[in-house]
Amino acid sequence: MIGRNGEQHWLIHIRKDSFKFSAAHMTVFPDGGKERLHGHNYQVELTVELIEPALAQMLSYEMFKRALKTVCDEWDEKVLIAAGNPWLKVLPAEAGECAFRLCGKRYVLPADEVAMLETDNITAENLARLLFERFWAELTAGCAVPWREQVIAVSVRIDESRGQGATYAIRFKS
Repeated sequence: MIGRNGEQHWLIHIRKDSFKFSAAHMTVFPDGGKERLHGHNYQVELTVELIEPALAQMLSYEMFKRALKTVCDEWDEKVLIAAGNPWLKVLPAEAGECAFRLCGKRYVLPADEVAMLETDNITAENLARLLFERFWAELTAGCAVPWREQVIAVSVRIDESRGQGATYAIRFKS
């Protein structure tokens, strides 16, 4: 069936058990309070809206899956810290350590178990945006995107628990 103005759109959904990462975080509140350090088993889903799925314009799911898995692996088993949080102060540390003070509490962690993210807070909304940006950079790194004209919109959804999460979307075409 063809919609108004002859429009047709398709949505590709890519959701697999392997598109996940387990990470710890502390959401900070505007008054300088924060949650305790805790973790989630985040699930990630990708949706791509297309103009045409015909053979000549066919997209390989594999390139999407590879880019998404790469980004999930970067954050897996990490403590996620918001590098731009006004309540964060990075402290001098021993080699191989990451020391910081967040909302008045001092933390020292192995440096290879910390991911400093360019955001002001670690929330599902911010993680969805950051993961999307990293995914898109990974997907388009070092190559032209010949199928780009077929893509109307792309979104990444992150669930921190079943039924609770956030989606970040970019619309390229109306």
